[in-house]
Amino acid sequence: GAAFLAGLAIGYWNDLDEVKSKAVIEREFRPSIETTERNYRYSGWKKAVARAQAWEDHE
Repeated sequence: GAAFLAGLAIGYWNDLDEVKSKAVIEREFRPSIETTERNYRYSGWKKAVARAQAWEDHE
């Protein structure tokens, strides 16, 4: 994806339609856990990130 967008940005591809015509989806990933459990875990992850961002640098 990023390579296609970079090519579009530098003019390698003419337009977004050309990029879309070249893209091939080889594999699709789907969640293996229920939405409720996934949301619970994501909420915990966001809390952990917020706490880590609040750490002081003691160096």
